[in-house]
Amino acid sequence: MKKIVFSLLLSSVLPLGVQAQKFGYVDMEYITSKIPEYQKAQSDMNQFSERWAREIQEKSAEIDRLQRSYMAEEVLLTDELKRKRQNEIREKELEAREYNNKVFGVDGMMFQKKKELLKPVMERVQRSVEKVCAQRRLDFLFDKSSDFVMVFTNPKHDYTDYVMEDLGIDTKPVAASGIAPVSTTNNPTSTTKKPK
Repeated sequence: MKKIVFSLLLSSVLPLGVQAQKFGYVDMEYITSKIPEYQKAQSDMNQFSERWAREIQEKSAEIDRLQRSYMAEEVLLTDELKRKRQNEIREKELEAREYNNKVFGVDGMMFQKKKELLKPVMERVQRSVEKVCAQRRLDFLFDKSSDFVMVFTNPKHDYTDYVMEDLGIDTKPVAASGIAPVSTTNNPTSTTKKPK
């Protein structure tokens, strides 16, 4: 679907003159990996997820226990008691499924919690991206780490460091790893590219 949208976008832009359009990309995954608030939100999400998964496992274990108990006592039970126990097991299974959907469903508690925790960080990143696009006069900015496949990316069009700089994220610890800065003298809007 994204490829179709991109193709339509390009086909509508090409007649207008591609030279007038300025493209760039960022690596959002790399940017967010360097934001402490994002890492904290991810850690909190993992804790919520583990807690809810444990609760669902406990419900499943209770259902298994009820089924084993029923199977062991089935020959001793009257028809009425059998129906009662089977209904109890079905109710527990339905309750467990509903709880699972409530937590991990499309608009479930997990989704809501993730939105609550990540929204402030992602809004801050989005404001920074918009600011960099305005400063660098970019018409299109793509996310290199998204599902959209970029077969080739020229480093001179990478604006990741500009967004990180605007967010106040220091990239110097990475430079200590022995990676030399990449010069982008071909790009008139850039001086020296910061290493990733």
